[in-house]
Amino acid sequence: MTFEKTEILPNISVRPATRADVPAIVRLLADDMLGSQRERSEDPLPQSYYDAFERVAANPHVELVVAEMQNEIIGVLQLDFISGLSFQGGTRAQIESVRVDSRHRGRGIGKALFRWSIEFARQMGCYVVQLTTNAERKDAHRFYTDLGFKPSHVGMKLFLQK
Repeated sequence: MTFEKTEILPNISVRPATRADVPAIVRLLADDMLGSQRERSEDPLPQSYYDAFERVAANPHVELVVAEMQNEIIGVLQLDFISGLSFQGGTRAQIESVRVDSRHRGRGIGKALFRWSIEFARQMGCYVVQLTTNAERKDAHRFYTDLGFKPSHVGMKLFLQK
């Protein structure tokens, strides 16, 4: 299910993430009000991030991608492909963990990353692209609506203790 490095904007490309990208990815995940409360972007990184990367990389139903500009990682997105019996055995694409470096927001990078992921999901035969978003992320809600996403469901989570 992998793909080749693809230009999504002039001088900005998307490519599969590598283990060497993990520190930059974690930095991006921690670069907002919610992520800063749950991620540990420190040096050295906790081993749990590398262990998680290995599980993601080994899963043929997941694409973890980075957006890169001049060899600097400025965005990340995870695309999960979920098979099911509903919708006549259709596959859905779930977008997760989207971040664009705060220094580069507002330049269309997130929109280009989403458009790439939607087209990739279409090529993979998905019937829908879905995502969940934290209720506090009002700006993100407008961003997703502008991309054509509809608030069609109510999401719920039950966090389990480790």
